[in-house]
Amino acid sequence: MAFLRKRNYSTVKVRKRDMPDGLWLKCPSCNEIIFKQELEAALNVCPKCGHHFQLGRQQRLELLTEPGSFEEWDQHLFSVDALGFTGTAPYLEKLEENRKKTGFQDAILCGRALIGFHRVAIGIMDFNFLGASMGSVVGEKVTRLIERATRERLPAVMSCASGGARMHEGMLSLMQMAKTSAALARHAEAGLPYISLLTHPTTAGVMASFATLGDVIVAEPGALIGFAGPRVIKETTQQDLPEGFQRAEFLLQHGLLDMVVPRKDLKAAVIRLLDFMTGRRPRPPAEPAPQIEAEPVAPAEA
Repeated sequence: MAFLRKRNYSTVKVRKRDMPDGLWLKCPSCNEIIFKQELEAALNVCPKCGHHFQLGRQQRLELLTEPGSFEEWDQHLFSVDALGFTGTAPYLEKLEENRKKTGFQDAILCGRALIGFHRVAIGIMDFNFLGASMGSVVGEKVTRLIERATRERLPAVMSCASGGARMHEGMLSLMQMAKTSAALARHAEAGLPYISLLTHPTTAGVMASFATLGDVIVAEPGALIGFAGPRVIKETTQQDLPEGFQRAEFLLQHGLLDMVVPRKDLKAAVIRLLDFMTGRRPRPPAEPAPQIEAEPVAPAEA
């Protein structure tokens, strides 16, 4: 029968319009497609659902500090392969790859800057560099930052984001937890403020040391904060975990955090905290009064 005869249908090939990559991003929270420029204008916060994307160190620096006020410290420090670690790829190879990718020597940026009119020592961790893992250089730079802040009587502000200790350095990386905590203890004894800003994600050794030792601990909405991952905890305890476990809002309700602040309000919140913790609200230097030239006076006639 003719109507049962198999027919061949030709397919029409449609050429995809040429479009540059990276113009659009998909939000991992609401699955909406977002125009990249729109996302950047919103400080990398999804305009649909408020999901906070990660920020690089330079973007975070611009968000928190006054333009042109940053002076970098200890930029010459870099990691070495003390243990001869190989694994799936040699450690030195990974370091070089991440240096080329980010343009920086390691996973943290440290220095002095102005936040409002407050001079502060500030550290910013960058998850783009080996997951902002804490190796010897990260621990050393954090310790030097805190010690210099103590000597110069400066408040310290630390923006944290990390996957934890750097396994490529073994015990050397774990030692940084004690070193950074000791520096912060001396900073506190000197009566100086320390504000910790936790961003997504802040986990493991960093979370268990300087990230949660702040006088005030602030987090961005939805940030993952915890020592071990939820899967590991569930397998260890053999219990179902509460909804939202290890997210910033859950931890605020249970007392680990002091504040959860949206990114657009973060700088203003830090300035208010510094005003309160330092006991003063510094003002810009007063402008000198304009000089008024006196008009010449004609000499009196004799």
